[in-house]
Amino acid sequence: MSHNSFGHLFRVTTWGESHGPAIGCVVDGTPPGTVLSEPMIQRFLDERRPGQSRYTTQRQEPDAVRILSGTMPGERDGELVATGTPIALEIQNVDQRSKDYGDIARRYRPGHADITYDMKYGVRDHRGGGRSSARETATRVAAGAIARQIVPGLVVRGALVQIGDVAIERSRFDWAETRNNPFFCPDAETAERWAELLDSVRKRGSSIGAVVEVVAEGVPVGLGAPLYGKLDADIAAGLMSINAVKGVEIGDGFLSATLSGEENADEIRMGDDGTPLFLTNHAGGILGGIATGQPVVSRFAVKPTSSILTPRRSVDADGQEVDVMTKGRHDPCVGIRAVPIGEAMVACAIADHYLRHRGQTGRS
Repeated sequence: MSHNSFGHLFRVTTWGESHGPAIGCVVDGTPPGTVLSEPMIQRFLDERRPGQSRYTTQRQEPDAVRILSGTMPGERDGELVATGTPIALEIQNVDQRSKDYGDIARRYRPGHADITYDMKYGVRDHRGGGRSSARETATRVAAGAIARQIVPGLVVRGALVQIGDVAIERSRFDWAETRNNPFFCPDAETAERWAELLDSVRKRGSSIGAVVEVVAEGVPVGLGAPLYGKLDADIAAGLMSINAVKGVEIGDGFLSATLSGEENADEIRMGDDGTPLFLTNHAGGILGGIATGQPVVSRFAVKPTSSILTPRRSVDADGQEVDVMTKGRHDPCVGIRAVPIGEAMVACAIADHYLRHRGQTGRS
């Protein structure tokens, strides 16, 4: 199976399966001298970790990360410094329950990649999805923690802005509130509505979709290229590569189709510091594939978790028509834990373009 890597100068290769002994990644391109530590990476992994509320899968994985290579001791106790060589990260799997998947060993779950995986490779690991499981995304979160250390002043934050047809109220958007509820919701009132909604979904053994918004601030002007190296194209590719993601938009995205040219144009004036000042940000911080210096805003839609208790019609590996009901531990809304994953993919894309920009222009 090829295509296990993403990025150019900041390049990440992931490995491992959902029910194997461990998962991990190798990060190439981290500049020598970059300060790292396992607790710094662990902080982001803890945000993605399952089993932290009744609204996510109850699989109990500590997701403890180990740095195996590519660093040396720094000046402070516990601090590590990147040597410029590949950084290998490992996360042990400790709470697999492969027996939960025995009933679907030869049955294809509707909405899952079971059937396409088997048609392409002629083999699939039915235990939690194997290589195609969302378990792999923990390694991306670890890589994203390193990416954040590469771009000076970069801040990447994500929030859940919609579950099902219930969206947040933008006038109440508060980043601090995302740490006060289990949904990464920036609107306290909407978080309460989501709790009731997801309790109902969970009790039915069903699932529901969501929309995640990621905002990157401190993105240097000029990152990206106008044709085949667009910053927004690489961000979109990274977000689309996340399990269950079915749509991505930058800035106003699909809403742009409803605007007039006058409404959509981000007008410009000179700021007090002598640099151009954009009066709005419909473009989401990127024009012609190149960063404007404004916040880079992206959004992605996550479909409902395909593993549900309601029987669905399908076929098995022998070509027989069957009904499939998926048991085991699954997220009623996989969009919740997609928030730190989306942050990581945006951070990785920006770090990669930062190094590419520095290599081409000599400027940071």
